[in-house]
Amino acid sequence: MNNAIFNFNTPQNEPILGYLKDSKERKSLFEELNRLQKSNIEIPCIIGGKEYFTGDTSEVTLPHDHKKSIGKFHKVTERELDIAIKSALEAKKIWSELSWTVRASILLKAAELISTKYRSLVNAATMLGQSKNIYQSEIEAVCETIDFLKYNAFFATKIYETQPKSSFNQLNKMEFRPLEGFVFSVSPFNFTAIAANLNMAPVMMGNTTIWKPASTAILSNYYLMKIFMEAGMPAGVINFVPGKGSLIGEKVLNDPLMAGVHFTGSNDTFNHLWRQVGQNLTKYRSYPRLVGETGGKDFIFVHPSADPQEVAANAVKGAFEYQGQKCSAASRMYIPSSLWPEIKKILLDMCNDIKMGDVMDPDNYVNAVIDESAFDNITGYIEYARSSGDAEIIFGGNADKSEGYFVEPTIIETTDPYFKTMQEEIFGPVLTIWVYQDGDIDKAVEICDNTSPYGLTGAVFSKDRIAASKICEKLKYSAGNFYINDKPTGSIVGLQPFGGSRASGTNDKAGAEFNLFRWVSPRSIKETFQPATDFRYDYMSKG
Repeated sequence: MNNAIFNFNTPQNEPILGYLKDSKERKSLFEELNRLQKSNIEIPCIIGGKEYFTGDTSEVTLPHDHKKSIGKFHKVTERELDIAIKSALEAKKIWSELSWTVRASILLKAAELISTKYRSLVNAATMLGQSKNIYQSEIEAVCETIDFLKYNAFFATKIYETQPKSSFNQLNKMEFRPLEGFVFSVSPFNFTAIAANLNMAPVMMGNTTIWKPASTAILSNYYLMKIFMEAGMPAGVINFVPGKGSLIGEKVLNDPLMAGVHFTGSNDTFNHLWRQVGQNLTKYRSYPRLVGETGGKDFIFVHPSADPQEVAANAVKGAFEYQGQKCSAASRMYIPSSLWPEIKKILLDMCNDIKMGDVMDPDNYVNAVIDESAFDNITGYIEYARSSGDAEIIFGGNADKSEGYFVEPTIIETTDPYFKTMQEEIFGPVLTIWVYQDGDIDKAVEICDNTSPYGLTGAVFSKDRIAASKICEKLKYSAGNFYINDKPTGSIVGLQPFGGSRASGTNDKAGAEFNLFRWVSPRSIKETFQPATDFRYDYMSKG
């Protein structure tokens, strides 16, 4: 028996490789990109460790070349969902009783496999399936996934070592039980790493999951599943069930042993899941844990003391990296009139240097948006601004979906701080700017706070540190992740735990121990050494 008291040290974040011309990693990546494009892969459901080919299939296409199919995936039916629920519950009996260090070792092996053997594969699958450039894929699909896996083992140490004090005649201890039942994980298209963490955070704490991946991220998510299995994940601990969300949700959320939902996606979808859970409350054995990260309408607020070059560079990065398809992407800016002419010139000069196109060309900073639905939604906002008397498109505004779903980086200037594109989440490469008068800065901060229902990320740029601190305080509920003199994107596991409140989610902070606490149900145990032998208090007479 291994009776050592073990803990994992604080990990080092995964180094980001450079992919410079003629580098070993770049050569390996392009070999994998070319191989995958010729693969014609067939992706099954994976349930209880077995592959299921249902015959109900959809094509795996490339957003930047949507006429090109590189395979197909099979979608679950009710039959496979019944098997998945049964498999998750059966695996739970074994998985939850394993030493937590064994569970951690599987996560750490998966991290090692992604860092070495499968780095190019995970990168290439994300680049092709989700239309990410090399850098964007490297920092999240590879590095962030590895960081989640390594840090979750460390965070589990911090949770398990949390124990109460004992006193005379008693021994007190705390058990951290996994939830009673299974966890339903619903992952988005935009971050491969989030898909990994939505499963692996509950799994680290002894839970099992039923995983509904986004159909538009199916390629990278399938390879994640295969890597988890190679790392030693027992059959049934994670059940990979691609398919129609309404069918899967209806089946899974009606099961009495549905113990939690781990979600990243749209506000509307999370609200729908929450309502479904609410309607089913009397069916459940326990109140389910609902953990969700949803939308954002993320801002950059510019103080009159800010440096225009810094503002412009971070606005371009924050708004247009990965085509603005980050829940943290900068999509509204507040700029003082004194700085606007200079910032505008720098912004336009930078945007003129941006290249857009296929992920196979490393010079393309911007690639395609994820699918036709996203393309139509984004261009609808652009056309609304084009036809409005309250706004002017000062850069971009063009789009073309004939070959891929390409939308130019677009900058809108509006005279209305409550303009539609200042309030609503667009999830695309669209940045709207409102110019305020320098003397009205307090009013502008208040408008920033009250314009959007979301509260995910935001940033302030200021050389006046006292002013930056005051703005940070005034906007304390506007952003769960706030940045001073930096773009409002790019949180790193273990450094900036991520999540927002208001309409942006439950703010359970992925990338820290807070999230893992949601996947345990603590039990206090008190042992008394000499139990009482009489019911009376000492001062009461026995005669």
